[in-house]
Amino acid sequence: MKVEKTYRFIQAFYFFSFFGFGALFPLLSVFLEEEKGLSHTQIGMVIAALPIITIFIQPLWGMLSDYTRRPRILLMVAASSASLLGLFYPALQLFPVLLAGIAIIAIFQAGIVPLSDSLSLSFSQSHRKQYGNIRLWGAVGFAIAVFIVGRVTEETGSLSWIFYFFSIGLLFSLITLFQFPKRADEVTVSFRTGLTTLLQQKPFLLFLVSNFLVFGPILANNYYFGTFILTVGGTLSGVGLAFLLAAGSEAPFMKISQLIIDRLGVITVVITGSAVSAGRWLLYYFDPSTTVVYLTTIAQGLSVGLYIPAALILVRELAPKEVRATAVGLYSAVGNGIGNAFFTFMGGFLIDVWNVNGMYGFFSIMSMIGIVLVLVVQRWTKPEVKELIS
Repeated sequence: MKVEKTYRFIQAFYFFSFFGFGALFPLLSVFLEEEKGLSHTQIGMVIAALPIITIFIQPLWGMLSDYTRRPRILLMVAASSASLLGLFYPALQLFPVLLAGIAIIAIFQAGIVPLSDSLSLSFSQSHRKQYGNIRLWGAVGFAIAVFIVGRVTEETGSLSWIFYFFSIGLLFSLITLFQFPKRADEVTVSFRTGLTTLLQQKPFLLFLVSNFLVFGPILANNYYFGTFILTVGGTLSGVGLAFLLAAGSEAPFMKISQLIIDRLGVITVVITGSAVSAGRWLLYYFDPSTTVVYLTTIAQGLSVGLYIPAALILVRELAPKEVRATAVGLYSAVGNGIGNAFFTFMGGFLIDVWNVNGMYGFFSIMSMIGIVLVLVVQRWTKPEVKELIS
């Protein structure tokens, strides 16, 4: 009974924390443009600060966790600090101050996902629970938040609500942490040793590049999809509906992801998810109607809902057992950090010099290159590993 209770509280944490993320990130670019008057290049710089800070700060949160052996306490600090800082952000003015403000929020927000993933992965493996059944509640929370906040901002005429709901979501997530496991798995090798070992694994490194090219555009889309919806004639409520369909469709696919992976193989699922993303971005390049855009949002379930769990499994299989924790951390830094930052900045730049459709054309080409690299990974893997991932 205690295990089941903890399991439900972990699911609730993902719901509320991703509710906060869903309230903020999809409409952040619209907020910076309409309420703060920034150019798209400036918007790209502000938004890119989130993943750039993540690259450098996430390892520090990890080292603090390893040193203190108190990841749950650190998670409380990260969530409460980000929640409090979010309340003050709408009052900021001028580009340099807005950039600095989002960077400070990112310092604490960057610790939430890796610390919670470390605890939840450790718990799910120890008690034979599926991580996908935990992570899907994040997709549900994200989807519901965008839908609600889209309606609220349109009714009130104020986009500042995105920060208030962000803070509320993280505040509620704090309540669930009291039932979280106190510790994650012990670290068996140092980060430097693990990194040295992984740099010798060519298939693993090549998949990191693929993940950079495929997952970077997926994350950048979270920031610019609202702008795209408004460009094709949608409304703020329409943005909420689109994200409800997109993020909400991830949950059922995450629920059955392990069954599909077991049936088709990890590599096939990774390629399928990547191909759906590439096709979706290519469609957006050709300026589809609002109706078509809404209909294609559910493709995100097939792409993201299957790609995330399959990619995580592939990373673990490509890395030697003794450095898997380091491998997951490096994978997160490259995709969620470097890839997110690069494509977010490039997205804002391309919207300014070209248009939002051109940005999606660029995303599609990069994703296609990422698919080719996965095929090379499959060819380069050792026979015993290939048997596990094919």
